[in-house]
Amino acid sequence: MRRIADQLRSGPAMVLTGAGVSTDSGIPDYRGERGKLRKGRPMTYQEFLHDRAAAHRYWARSFVGWRAMAQARSNRAHHALVELERAGCVSGIVTQNVDGLHEAAGSARVLPLHGDMSSVVCLDCRFSEPRAGFDQRLADTNPGYLESARVTFDMVNPDGDVELPQELVERFVMPGCARCGSLRLKPDVVYFGESVPGGRREAASELLAESTSLLVAGSSLAVMSGYKFVIDARRAGKQVAVINGGPGRADDKVDVLWRIGVAEAFNALLDELGL
Repeated sequence: MRRIADQLRSGPAMVLTGAGVSTDSGIPDYRGERGKLRKGRPMTYQEFLHDRAAAHRYWARSFVGWRAMAQARSNRAHHALVELERAGCVSGIVTQNVDGLHEAAGSARVLPLHGDMSSVVCLDCRFSEPRAGFDQRLADTNPGYLESARVTFDMVNPDGDVELPQELVERFVMPGCARCGSLRLKPDVVYFGESVPGGRREAASELLAESTSLLVAGSSLAVMSGYKFVIDARRAGKQVAVINGGPGRADDKVDVLWRIGVAEAFNALLDELGL
């Protein structure tokens, strides 16, 4: 704790956050005990493009699960990062999460590396539609559907879908794109097998360049798009610290590794820094 507090005192750090920051908000991660990777393979970009049945199944599940996801609220870790940013200890946040909870907490500079769940994009004409509006179209097309699919918050997966009986999946009617009518729609987030947009990568690299160090919170860094920032920070001679409750890809490559729950860690850091 003291070494990370000194790191934050020495100049603004870029913070890279992962699913472990949002688990206290009730959103499971992919690799934890409730993680989707323990239950099966997550949806991929190629399936949205080419597998009509898989995409249909995803949207049936997501129609039910999204409203539980939308009820999640920022937790103490999100709010602690706001305080650290305002105190000049954090230059900005690059998040691998798609839940929008950093912005909801009030962080001023947030770069959602993988996008967020607030919009839906057509893979044919690239028309983008707010998720709330698309959800209303789903409801209009599927009257009574939600009432027949009873789910609880703990059934929701990290990407906002839930397990449903096959009969409910088959009953679901998928509306097309509001512009071109295509059924090839997906949440405007980066899925497995999809590349992070170049402009987003460049903006994150610029934030790292202007920061004195890198702090990783709640991420195992299993995905290369996040792990690359550790590599780049080390090459630039910047201090790198990781706060995470479980093992991670960069554990033997960083200056400081603090194995602890993320919210607990940030509570202690705020006390240590007098914030």
